[in-house]
Amino acid sequence: MIENLISRYVRHLNQRLMAFGPEPGEVRLPDPDPDKRYLLYLHIPFCVVLCPFCSFHRVEFRKDKATQYFEALQREIRSVTERGYQFGELYIGGGTPTVMPDALAETIELVSKLHSVSSISVETNPHDLDAQKLNQLKQTGVNRLSVGVQSFDDSLLKEMQRYEKYGSGEEIGEHLRGVSGLFDTLNVDMIFNFPHQSEAILKSDLAVLTDKLLVDQVSWYPLMTAASTSRPMARRIGNVDHSRARKYYEVIAEHMLAAGYERASAWCFSRCPGMFDEYIVGHEEYVGLGSGSFSYVNGTMYANTFSINNYVRLINEGLTGAVQKREMTLFEQMRYYLLMRMFGGHLDLDIAEKRFDGQFGKLMWRDIAGLRAIGAIRKASDQLALTESGYFLWVILMREFFSGVNNFRDDMRHNISREPRRV
Repeated sequence: MIENLISRYVRHLNQRLMAFGPEPGEVRLPDPDPDKRYLLYLHIPFCVVLCPFCSFHRVEFRKDKATQYFEALQREIRSVTERGYQFGELYIGGGTPTVMPDALAETIELVSKLHSVSSISVETNPHDLDAQKLNQLKQTGVNRLSVGVQSFDDSLLKEMQRYEKYGSGEEIGEHLRGVSGLFDTLNVDMIFNFPHQSEAILKSDLAVLTDKLLVDQVSWYPLMTAASTSRPMARRIGNVDHSRARKYYEVIAEHMLAAGYERASAWCFSRCPGMFDEYIVGHEEYVGLGSGSFSYVNGTMYANTFSINNYVRLINEGLTGAVQKREMTLFEQMRYYLLMRMFGGHLDLDIAEKRFDGQFGKLMWRDIAGLRAIGAIRKASDQLALTESGYFLWVILMREFFSGVNNFRDDMRHNISREPRRV
């Protein structure tokens, strides 16, 4: 019952938050705060294998298209730098950012040349865990590598169409062993609640991660869908049973915590402090560059074009990749702030009051009271903290939030032909 209420709450929030609109003129980020160092996110949408469950913005890899894309992305990096933006951390996601390692290295080196970035995180897949590529990333300053594994079970890998490309679970494990110790943080992305994932399979995956591989960090994502992927996913891997999600999450949390990991977020478990995928938890404002990326600056969300061709054209014409924006009300900004901060486990009320000029408690008391009433959060001194039950409820919240984002991605892809040709 509570989980259904939580889901409806976030769907309502998503309807408002993701109500972007095309702009008649050029969409540009606002002038930056000269005293602030923002987080920079770069999106590389190319993949060799398009997984049936994935709703992220990704397209099939073509070297000629990817070459043009990286060149445009580097121009966009120079452009926002000339605007005065300063970046302190760099996240590169996709897609598969490592599809063109030389171009990726050049892009990272460009960012490092223009900005004093203290940490760099790059996503990849098991196929790209070879010594040459990894050493190249290490030399560019990458200190966190995030590898999309999803499961070590061969039957599930075959259902996901990953077995043929990335190998068996045992082979993937061997690749991961070869990476151990090379970067400050090795993160492994896993998914729970696949239709044919039994509790025994889940426990086997947990044992591989914590007992055999001893990886630094594991991000356990609940299986998420979008309108475009729900039918093909159902045909290939079956229908999702959300009623099992709580039990599976409890198995994961109990095992990871007993193995010496701590929660970095509701679904990320880490052996030591460091970067993790949900950068929106620790960085209220961020700039996303590349096709399909998002930015959030000064209370406004910006969405870049999902058309690779239009993105390259826009950048080559000296414009920005952004084609839509959504100005959020003060109340919406506070709700977004609450959602993201609590995803990390806690929220400092003093900081929140300073951030929103003393209005946070006055405007958010109903949301906070409701979350306390259902046992999701507790107040400890000047902080709000998730309860053990609240961690799972926040997994549901974020699952619904990202599902809404995925549906927005669907709409953006479907409406590529309607995008303004001159933005």
